[in-house]
Amino acid sequence: MKKITGTLSNGLLTAVFILQGLVGNAQNSTSNTDKSASSPTSHEAIRPFKINVPEARLTDLRKRIQATQWPEKELVADATQGVQLATMKQLASYWATYDWRKTEKKLNAFPQFVTNIDGVDIQFIHVRSKNKNALPVIITHGWPGSIIEQLKVIGPLTDPTAYGGKAEDAFDVVIPSLPGHGFSGKPTEPGWDPVRIAKAWITLMKRLGYTKYVAQGGDWGDAVTEQMAVIAPPELIGIHTNMAATVPAEINKALQAGGPMPEGLSADEQHAYKQLDFFYKNGLSYALEMAHRPQTLYGISDSPIGLAAWILDHDAASLALISRVFNGESAGLTKEDIVENITLYWLTNTGISSARLYWENKLPFFDVKNIKIPVAVSAFPDELYQVPRSWAEKAFPNLLHYNKLDVGGHFAAWEQPKLFSEELRASFASLRK
Repeated sequence: MKKITGTLSNGLLTAVFILQGLVGNAQNSTSNTDKSASSPTSHEAIRPFKINVPEARLTDLRKRIQATQWPEKELVADATQGVQLATMKQLASYWATYDWRKTEKKLNAFPQFVTNIDGVDIQFIHVRSKNKNALPVIITHGWPGSIIEQLKVIGPLTDPTAYGGKAEDAFDVVIPSLPGHGFSGKPTEPGWDPVRIAKAWITLMKRLGYTKYVAQGGDWGDAVTEQMAVIAPPELIGIHTNMAATVPAEINKALQAGGPMPEGLSADEQHAYKQLDFFYKNGLSYALEMAHRPQTLYGISDSPIGLAAWILDHDAASLALISRVFNGESAGLTKEDIVENITLYWLTNTGISSARLYWENKLPFFDVKNIKIPVAVSAFPDELYQVPRSWAEKAFPNLLHYNKLDVGGHFAAWEQPKLFSEELRASFASLRK
């Protein structure tokens, strides 16, 4: 976001306006993972892609982790001052012995490709189901996520019979890395906002030869997916979101005013209001900085622990889950899940280039976008806000599916792959007919 207007007289109002504005080049070898845009031999060529990080980069990472200059312990007994020192030291201890090659092998087991769209190389995973009638789906990650978020759902979606589903539930799966994220290229000019990315994804699906497909996303993935639905190319027959933009105008107005909760809200609507109010007041520090001054975050390009702490402090529920993991408790994620995603950011040096999406974006994140095509919504309880059915029905006149789940958070495909896969099967079943 470049400009914010209005009277920013208190922290809540500032946070709300910022959030309203927030939403206000890869290569065939990764021997040089600090990437810049490059011109392909053929403009529309789709080239095979494999990851092979030089060993020197991994050695340097371990040395930097071990050489971390630690601050003193926080002055409170909880995470209200930020990511706690004990959590970061536990993460560092695990990270220093973590084997990236295992992750690299896991990623390279999937068919990966790169193609240049609108001047930027887009890296993507593309797994075709053995079922000839599979429904193609393009799934978009968010921040601080990556294609690693969706790896656990590739099998259940492409081969459903092996995971308790039916053959007719099969999908072809396309998972691209957002520009400036992961192994995709880094834009060399301003303008890569969710609308431009949505147009690039439409081009990608056409380039892959799909004449009918669906799209899915959460976080920035939702912003991109909903913009695909706004553009509504004829090939796109429906979308699914796990972080839908459904907040009514009167609710936004009340949140901006910072006054009492409006009267007459249902229990689910009250819960969503409280979640949004908490996030606006307590969870926007990372977004404020990236929306205003992403280039200032040099520390996350120079310090692995600095990058890790920045990534962990995304939202209160996700931080609590990750802290439990490093305390040895069982949760939806593992230590390896968390560290391999952070490592991908480090090895590709995309801490700052990914942050620029917040600066670029001019769309209100949670505002209704007037989408006409079919939409499916999965409302996970530990998302930034759990979408009430009433809001979803008003936001999406062609609501295809709605389900309020009992477990799961912001990184739904990563944390709850079984539930997530079942949600996609149920969401699009009627569109297959």
